[in-house]
Amino acid sequence: MRQRSLIAITAALAAGALTLTACGSRDDDGGSDSGNGGGGTTVVIGVDAPLTGDLSALGLGIKNSADLAAKTANKNKTVDGVTFKVEALDDQGQPSVGQQNATKFVANDKVLGVVGPLNSSVGESMQKVFDTAKLVEVSPANTNPSLTQGVDWQTKKVRPYKSYFRTATTDAIQGPFAAQYVYNDSKKRKVFVIDDKKTYGAGLAATFTQEFKKLGGKVVGTEHINPDTKDFNAVATKVKNSGADVVYYGGEYPQAGPLSKQIKAAGAKIPLVGGDGIYSADFIKLSGASGNGDLATSVGAPVEELPSAKEFVANYKTQGYKEAYEAYGGYSYDSAWAIIEAVKKVVEANDGKLPDDARTKVVDAMQDVSFDGVTGKVSFDEFGDATNKQLTVYAVENGAWGSVKSGTFTG
Repeated sequence: MRQRSLIAITAALAAGALTLTACGSRDDDGGSDSGNGGGGTTVVIGVDAPLTGDLSALGLGIKNSADLAAKTANKNKTVDGVTFKVEALDDQGQPSVGQQNATKFVANDKVLGVVGPLNSSVGESMQKVFDTAKLVEVSPANTNPSLTQGVDWQTKKVRPYKSYFRTATTDAIQGPFAAQYVYNDSKKRKVFVIDDKKTYGAGLAATFTQEFKKLGGKVVGTEHINPDTKDFNAVATKVKNSGADVVYYGGEYPQAGPLSKQIKAAGAKIPLVGGDGIYSADFIKLSGASGNGDLATSVGAPVEELPSAKEFVANYKTQGYKEAYEAYGGYSYDSAWAIIEAVKKVVEANDGKLPDDARTKVVDAMQDVSFDGVTGKVSFDEFGDATNKQLTVYAVENGAWGSVKSGTFTG
């Protein structure tokens, strides 16, 4: 069965590659002309994100924000002789689809960089495809440490793929940051830990648990849920019977919202805490009034409060995008802008035109990219990780997220 599936997937990937090669940099449903540009050479910035399904609120915010960066670069003629165009593909939050999308991007020789994906598990499936093709990938949202520091990152950090970068900080920082807030600020001592068994959720729950126990907190129960279901009553009952005074959930808002609601309905009037995967307006819609008091950590400082983000927020509104930029908007803009800056370096070093080995040159240039972005200073360390390690704790208050504390993890 495994071999037959592999043959089918390989055939599908090949078909997708042939289709895209034939079309070049077409402007289909996922494409954008990204405004009027500066000249004859078109450079495509790919975007991979969930554009449909439960996580589409975050995915569409990623796509729109990257599109805004391309439009801005074209308007300002940031790279002489280059027009940037965004082409977005929907990964549906599924690693297998993300891998197919990676192959499609690779097949289009106009693609010199890709923004995305949202999910760490999808990122895992794409890395080797991009790295083999020397195509740079900059994720605004992947937070699992192993993507940049290897599977043994806790004992020995080894960078697996030179072409992979991210503007978001990692769960090695986010999980412990949440644990410190829950223990030191919220004064919670007994936690029930739940995760969705996925790369992101399980990894985040693990780093939170480690720090919470180190601080002196007690884990009074653990549970793994099926992310394809919305009935969490059995888990909610376990939480109620455990005596926990807080729940930590490693996962995303489509499950976190109903989970929070059902935990409260079971009689456990305690806050649910999660990571950036639950920091969305859709969490509030799904959890209802019972979500008040729930907490989420997210990468960086609140975009609305950053002086560096004022222009981004105003321009996003002016462009009239139908969807909000959501949690990763600023990071998506900065991810796309990092690709634009890398292309600029490569063009300027080659007498104003793109070299034949542009992809390889862009990967090399990305390592030294540094600029003042929407989210603050944007640059990358030796692993391809963001040098900006700031995080924020948000609380649901009167049906809206509000920031309650910003800072960096002190380990």
